[in-house]
Amino acid sequence: MTISLEMGVMNNLINIQHLQSITAIIKFGSISKAADVAHLSQSAVSQSLQKLERQLKGKLFTRGAKGVIPTPLGIVFIGRIEQALLRLQLMESVVAKENVSHHFQRYLTGSQLAALIHVVAQGSFRRAAQQLNLTQPTIHRAVSNLESLVGQKLFSRSAFGVEPTWQARQLARHGGLFLREIENAYEVAQSLMGSHSGKLVIGALPLARSTMIPVAVTQLLQTYPKAQIQIIDGPYDEQFKGLLRGSIDVIVGALRDASQHYEIQQSILFTEPLNIVVKQGHSLFQHQGRLSAYLLAELDWVAPRHNTPARSAFNDFFKREGLVIPEHVIECSSLVAIRGLLMNSNRAAILPARQVELEVASSQLAVLPYPLVGTERSIGVTTLRGWQPTEIQSRFVALLHERQGNNQHTKP
Repeated sequence: MTISLEMGVMNNLINIQHLQSITAIIKFGSISKAADVAHLSQSAVSQSLQKLERQLKGKLFTRGAKGVIPTPLGIVFIGRIEQALLRLQLMESVVAKENVSHHFQRYLTGSQLAALIHVVAQGSFRRAAQQLNLTQPTIHRAVSNLESLVGQKLFSRSAFGVEPTWQARQLARHGGLFLREIENAYEVAQSLMGSHSGKLVIGALPLARSTMIPVAVTQLLQTYPKAQIQIIDGPYDEQFKGLLRGSIDVIVGALRDASQHYEIQQSILFTEPLNIVVKQGHSLFQHQGRLSAYLLAELDWVAPRHNTPARSAFNDFFKREGLVIPEHVIECSSLVAIRGLLMNSNRAAILPARQVELEVASSQLAVLPYPLVGTERSIGVTTLRGWQPTEIQSRFVALLHERQGNNQHTKP
C-alpha cells in the first residue's frame, strides 16, 4: 500500500462507520433509517454525506417523493464502497470470535489499518512511523487499540524488530485491499466528474520493462496526462505479495502457474520462445549450420534466477537433449548486467528476442539461429480475480493488448 493512500485515508478521516451508513441510505432510501442501522445520529450521517459530496464535488443523492434516491454518481461511488466493505467482512473472519465480530466493523478505524499495514510491511514501529510521518507512540497506540479490538496480540518481538502473527498478516492484506478499493471509489467518482488524475501501480517483470510497459505508459499519458503512474520492478514473489495486499494493481511479464492461487487471474498477451543471445562476432557463429545441443552445453552461461519460468525452460532444454544441465553459471535477472556480461565475455544467455531487440539493432548483441524447442512462455497480465479496474487502469491493460494485436484470452 502506498504512503499517499494511507496518509490520505488518515488525513481525510475516512470513517468506516460513516461509509457503512452511506451504503445503508441506498438500501433503505432514508437517512434516518440508515442512521439507526449504523448506530449514529441522523445529523452525523447527514454531515458525513455532505462531507463526501464536497470531496467528490457532486451530489450522491436527491430527495424525491419516495425518499432519498441515488444519483448516477452515487450509484457508481457507493457500489465501489460496498465492494470495499466486503473486505472488512474477510478481516472479521480472520479474528472471528463471538465477542469480537459484534464490534469489529463498528469500531475499526482507518488510522488503525494504516498503522497495521505499515508495521507488517516494515517489520518495525519506528520505520512505519517514519513512512507515515507520524510519531512512534502514535503508531504504537493505533496498533494497541486494534489489538484490544480483536482480543489478541498481533506482533511479537524479534532480534530484527517485530514479527507479525498470521492474523496480523491476513488483516494487513485485506486491510490494504480495502483501502485501495476506497481509493478506487474516489478515482472512479472523480472520473465521472471530469477529473482523470487516478493512480496506476504496475509491477514490471524483466521482459516487460524495456519496451512493453514504457510504450503503453507513454500512450496512456497522452490521453490521461494527469495520471499518477508508479512502476515497480523486483522479483515475482515480492510483486505477487504486493498484488495480494493492494499495493500493486497489475503485474506485466511472464505468467506463472495460477492453479495454486485462486486469488488471481491471468490474461495472455502473447507466447514466444526463448533464444540464445551472445555478443556480436561470438565464436559460435563459426559453427553456423553445425550448432548442436552438445556444443551449447559446453558454453559458459548467464542463467535466469531459480524458480522462474525462464530458468525452468533453460533446465528443461538440456534435459530433453539428454545432457547435464550446466552448473557453473552466473545467475542474473538484470538485463543491464546480462548485457554487460555478454558483451565482455564469450558467455551466452537465453532471452526472448524482443527483450534485446534494441541491442541487436545496434549490433551489440546477436541472436543465434538455433531454435530452442519447448521453451515457449506465455507473457501477459496478472491481476486479482474479480478485479474492477478504474478507467485509467482499464485503458492501460487495453493498450497492452492492442499492441499485441488484440490477441487476448484468459488463462485459468
